[in-house]
Amino acid sequence: MSLRHCLAIVLLALASLVTASLPFPIAFAQESASDMPPLPRPRPQHAPGDTSTPQSEQVAPVPAPPPNTAATSAIDALTSTPQPVTLTASITADGAPIPDGLVWRVFDTKTDATGELALAAKSDVATAKIELPPGNYVVHVAYGRAQTSDTLTVKEGENTKVVVLGAGALRLNAAVDGDIAIPLDLLHFDLFTADSEADRTMVAQNLAPNDIVTLNSGTYHVVSYFGDVNAVVRADLRVEAGQLTDATLYHHASQVSFKLVSEAGGEAIADVDWTVKTADGATVFTDLGAFPSTVLEQGDYLVLAKQGDKVFNRAFEVLPGPAKEIEVLTTVY
Repeated sequence: MSLRHCLAIVLLALASLVTASLPFPIAFAQESASDMPPLPRPRPQHAPGDTSTPQSEQVAPVPAPPPNTAATSAIDALTSTPQPVTLTASITADGAPIPDGLVWRVFDTKTDATGELALAAKSDVATAKIELPPGNYVVHVAYGRAQTSDTLTVKEGENTKVVVLGAGALRLNAAVDGDIAIPLDLLHFDLFTADSEADRTMVAQNLAPNDIVTLNSGTYHVVSYFGDVNAVVRADLRVEAGQLTDATLYHHASQVSFKLVSEAGGEAIADVDWTVKTADGATVFTDLGAFPSTVLEQGDYLVLAKQGDKVFNRAFEVLPGPAKEIEVLTTVY
């Protein structure tokens, strides 16, 4: 056997060994790598009943990217930087801005530790210029005894808010029937909401005559006091937005003064205890002196004048009209 034959046999043997170790037929050995199909990865064998994910198949968690602190800081700065806010109010929707007398309060919509809305800003300037961080607020404005609340949303940039109060005004006075003037120091008024008597709420107390009171439009219950005994008049009055309501209430009463005399038209006797009772015996007035006075509503009364251990009396009637004097005589004719 020649040397060439021996080499050929050796090469064939080596080729057989290589072919046996390859996972595909020798015929594909001549194909390019790009034409070869992808080889499947071997899958590990699971033990029977093992449902856990093999370690080789577990995916490691991808760590979150670090926060962009610069962008976060910029957003926080933008949303917390106070923005300019201008607040004005008008009596009616088409009315001019109120020039003075306003009190503004702006509250955060979040409650504080006490459960109340936290006060964010306050101003007593009619055209209030304040600064607030962007967000939602409740704005409250008071004008005299008129007041209202509204929502306010503050955004980046200039913010303006016009609040319509829908307010009117009321001026009160009173007189005795027949247009007899009442001394101003004997007259005052209380103002209530126009609910039922059990549900009325005090709006204003001890108002002087001719005072102008600013109120929300609506109906109010007015009580007029002439003196401090029993001359009282009540009325329900309507206040219209943008208007001044003038009202005069009329009393069926009169001023009354007393004196104890020894004869008609005589000098008043000093140091007298006085008591005035109604026709049904209720005491409505007491005083000590020579010449006491009061205001009584129309009706029948009895006056008692006590001097020392003696008591003198007189029945009298009060009619609406000018002030009158009641004499009580120490002698009976």
